[in-house]
Amino acid sequence: MVCRPFSRAAASTLLLTLAAALSGCSRTTDTFAPHISVTSDGSASREQSFLIQGYVLDNVGVTQIAVDGKAIPIQPGSDKLARFQFQTMLSTPTGKYTITARDAAGNEGTLVLPVSVDPVKPTLKITRFERSGGVVRVSGTATDNNRVTQILVDGNRLNITPGNSVDFYAETTGIWADIAVTDAAGNTATLRAR
Repeated sequence: MVCRPFSRAAASTLLLTLAAALSGCSRTTDTFAPHISVTSDGSASREQSFLIQGYVLDNVGVTQIAVDGKAIPIQPGSDKLARFQFQTMLSTPTGKYTITARDAAGNEGTLVLPVSVDPVKPTLKITRFERSGGVVRVSGTATDNNRVTQILVDGNRLNITPGNSVDFYAETTGIWADIAVTDAAGNTATLRAR
């Protein structure tokens, strides 16, 4: 066997080929923290106990979800879009829950969710009512201590911007207008305008 020395060019080519091959084996670092989102209609309820639902989004997969430091079950499905739910139990009118999620790389995401018990119904004031033939026109203001989320006139939902005080106008047919206002906690006030 005859050993021949490598030329500098051959040695350089061999080193570059080896470096390229080894670079494919390098590990990537995951710095993406899990993102927590609550999908429940609201964080206020008429009851002291209500269901909070949501999901955690992560690029490598969620391994744990906890509420106030206590692990809760991850619902079946994808671990990259991990769904969760838990039941609240408030002993005071307001409170908060700290939701944390951890991924396979050890990254952690946190969401502090304020919650409240709101037994107060919204109020409804009619500012104008007129009837012309078979058409009824009604306008008014709906207010709430938390947030008005929905106004129905004769069962038809009006397009509103939710808020503490919402002005509205609607046209309907008949001799009166049945109005229903709902707040973020699900409390409803009704009124028949005539």
